[in-house]
Amino acid sequence: MHQRPWRLTRNPYPPIEPLSADEIESIHQASLTILEEMGIRIMLPEALAVFRQAGADVDDGLQHVRIERGLIDKALATTPTQFTLHARNPERHVPFGGNWTAFGTVGGAPNVSDLDGGRRPGNYRDFCELIKLSQSLNVVHFHCGYAPEPIDIDVAIRHLVATQAYLTLSDKAIFSFTFTPQRMQDTFEMVRIARGVSAETMMREPSFYSIVNTNSPLVIDRPMLWGIIEMARLNQILCVTPFTLAGAMAPITLPGALAQANAEALAAIVLSQSVRPGAPVIYGGFTPNVDMRSGAPAFGTPEYIKSALIGGQMARRYRLPYRSSNVNSSNAPDAQSAYEGAMSIWGALMGHCNMLAHGVGWLEGGLVASYEKYIIDAEMLQTMAAFFEPEKVDEGTLALDAIREVGPGGHFFGAKHTLERYETAFYTPLLSDWRTYQQWSADGALSATQRANKIWKTLLAEYEPPAMDPAVREELDAFVERRTREGGAPIP
Repeated sequence: MHQRPWRLTRNPYPPIEPLSADEIESIHQASLTILEEMGIRIMLPEALAVFRQAGADVDDGLQHVRIERGLIDKALATTPTQFTLHARNPERHVPFGGNWTAFGTVGGAPNVSDLDGGRRPGNYRDFCELIKLSQSLNVVHFHCGYAPEPIDIDVAIRHLVATQAYLTLSDKAIFSFTFTPQRMQDTFEMVRIARGVSAETMMREPSFYSIVNTNSPLVIDRPMLWGIIEMARLNQILCVTPFTLAGAMAPITLPGALAQANAEALAAIVLSQSVRPGAPVIYGGFTPNVDMRSGAPAFGTPEYIKSALIGGQMARRYRLPYRSSNVNSSNAPDAQSAYEGAMSIWGALMGHCNMLAHGVGWLEGGLVASYEKYIIDAEMLQTMAAFFEPEKVDEGTLALDAIREVGPGGHFFGAKHTLERYETAFYTPLLSDWRTYQQWSADGALSATQRANKIWKTLLAEYEPPAMDPAVREELDAFVERRTREGGAPIP
């Protein structure tokens, strides 16, 4: 088993751009028309008040908002183009923007699975085990949602227990669900304690992030609106991601689906910047299509890849960091899960996403966090990270001395040039088995999925929790205990 060391990743290649600048502008203009003429439903009085104060046309009775294009231009003028997500370990900070690319875990899955225990509802034990696995995988930069959702923890205190697990079992950057302002305020205080900084520093240095999804078509509900407002007030990172299924929740044509998704994203950005100009926002793209035979979401499709690439074009049009996802529709960690995931990764990274959500572990259309898929995906992401490393062309790499030494008809295995470089010359895989059939067969003839099962077990057996100052741990535990006694943060 071989892992590449922890390192931040830059994408050195130019993005693939399926659409012309004029076509991107057409999508933008269509989105402005949607917001000006059709508007969007805003299901929170406090958000309606913010929109009204910003100058939007608000109908409180219908919970309806129309936004003229001048307000959108004003909001886009204040969004930062690059910022950093601060982890409790300063060596794990993650920059977003430019050509930085960071990989996250699966998030939000209600179930979990592995080859030994099968498919089962999300629970706290598996939640903690997968945090440990994420901490152990060097290619993972940040946590993304609860994986799986620990449904055996009471909803009112789940955010407290889950955030405590994130902060003690890992030192990588973390996520917070929204739902209520109190939840985000609790997360803010817990991360502040873990980082050992002041509230003022937390406000200057965003230290957790959240994702809000619109309710397509053209609705934003209360929990998401609270998320937009409170994350802006706290100056923490908000990733706005309309979840638009082409053919079901959005038009069946890709330009129409993207125009609607873009309109929903722009509405959320206007709200965020109206609360706090300059609040950090990531533009999220997530526009798969449905299988028109079953109605189920389809991932890794040609349409999904195009939407990921075009989403990157839209994000660059607005000078915003871009989020995409590694997703698949397979019900098992099999070949389908790998090739659909590989195509999703390719579309996301060639679209120049800065945040790859669901980077490891996604299965069954997002309904399952899979132990084996963590390892399969880690292999693919390690491969892409190595692919991003620039190739050096100089006297040593041109190898003319080696070619002279070997001459016609020879081989390079024993050449001095080879012997000096063979240990580090090529990518060494985490999961792939490159041995001959005879060697592989003699060692048990294990499939990639079976090997992945062995690898995650080895990583968990070797896991060591990251260091935390005992005084910090005591303060963090005391905060969780106090807020638990107070009842946590029930969802109304």
